[in-house]
Amino acid sequence: MITKILNVDNLTATTHFILLGFPTRPAFQLLLFSVFLATYLLTLLENFLIILAIRSDGQLHKPMYFFLSHLSFLEMWYVTVISPKMLVDFLSYDKSISFNGCMTQLYFFVTFVCTEYILLAVMAFDRYVAICNPLRYPVIMTNQLCGTLAGGCWLCGLMTAMIKMVFIARLNYCGTPHINHYFCDISPLLNVSCEDSSQAELVDFFLALMVIAVPLCVVVASYATILTTILRIPSTQGRQKAFSTCASHLTVVTLFYSTTLFTYARPKLMYAYNSNKVVSLLYTVIVPLLNPVIYCLRNREVKTALKKTILCKGSGPRDDMALSS
Repeated sequence: MITKILNVDNLTATTHFILLGFPTRPAFQLLLFSVFLATYLLTLLENFLIILAIRSDGQLHKPMYFFLSHLSFLEMWYVTVISPKMLVDFLSYDKSISFNGCMTQLYFFVTFVCTEYILLAVMAFDRYVAICNPLRYPVIMTNQLCGTLAGGCWLCGLMTAMIKMVFIARLNYCGTPHINHYFCDISPLLNVSCEDSSQAELVDFFLALMVIAVPLCVVVASYATILTTILRIPSTQGRQKAFSTCASHLTVVTLFYSTTLFTYARPKLMYAYNSNKVVSLLYTVIVPLLNPVIYCLRNREVKTALKKTILCKGSGPRDDMALSS
């Protein structure tokens, strides 16, 4: 393994990190490679089909599916930031990643995670308007507002990641640090820094609090109001129909928030334990795989559109089914 070490101002500045990943026997490494490769390709295929179905079926040209297409697009890139490097490491003895490669992976990973937090909150707000203000829904959720909300999600994710990277990238990482993880994440990097990282930790904590807590409050407030509204519906059939429109999103929110909160609410030293890698697998591999399945199983419109798409019978957009409908 070749690593380049530079001496700068009597400090050993690293240009490479070593990702420890999942140290197992070679035969098991090959099995893990096969499983995660299949999972990665299936995740890409599922999300691509959902985007294709939404674009090709005029029945799905609605705000809820507009945001769903953004979520699918996000998760295709989300898994692509992590999975290819992880797959290569399963087959290679050289587990190194360059400093620039590590920081690039971290930047895009943080961008997509932060964007997803905010996007899920926006989707919860969309369900709140649809169920609690159904008559004003077309007036409130216009094309312009939907585009602004989606763009705002991406912008907030990009800016949050950029601010975090300013503090993470300028830390000193002496020698060739060994990161006890399968990708470059903030807490493992703070763990291997050879200088005081308290300022970076404080900035990371503050931004994480803003990006996680604020969207979480929006989600909780939205669904608390939705639940109250649904319980006021006199008929059982009406309550079931109203709840079915947000059941998929609620399931996805629960999966993503629970797994990420479990990881990022814990101290950075917990990354010294291998159990944290398993938890990280849930939100970096398993959740993106399950999300399209959840939306298909619990949403009749998506299921029908996917059947049309797979059978090449997609219907084009109709004038009366614009985004604001």
